[in-house]
Amino acid sequence: MFNGSVNSGTNGRSEEFLDKGLNTASNSSDSLLTIDEVQKTLNRSRASVYRYTNTDTRNLNPPFNPRKLNTEFRSDQKDQLLFHPNEVARFAKDILRIKEVTVEILNSPSSETQNILNAILDELRIIRNKLDGQSDKNHSIPNHLQDPDKKAA
Repeated sequence: MFNGSVNSGTNGRSEEFLDKGLNTASNSSDSLLTIDEVQKTLNRSRASVYRYTNTDTRNLNPPFNPRKLNTEFRSDQKDQLLFHPNEVARFAKDILRIKEVTVEILNSPSSETQNILNAILDELRIIRNKLDGQSDKNHSIPNHLQDPDKKAA
């Protein structure tokens, strides 16, 4: 999630930076923002967000440009543009001159997938503990083998 407020230094009014939760699947793009979310976040038109974006028709992933809104890595030209919340905050503060930018990323509520993964992790820990206990038994030498006075038959 991406919550916070932005105070504009030019006219002194307070704008709502973003007051919404991101309900996406649990994967690497959990906390990434789409063009629509950036548009609402920055309170700008869709066209101006595209104009701010660091894209190039000849280069799928152009190098970082501090004067532009930089996207996350894309593997295909057809992939949607995704933005990290910190990049959006940096752009709002440094380029758009919006002061007091606050980025807060909250943990999303537990999903069924997350609950299943936690249960699997607990089971794996139990199995690991049992295997560690067995390996300790296998490595211990019985006392009758440790007695140096006994002769082999």
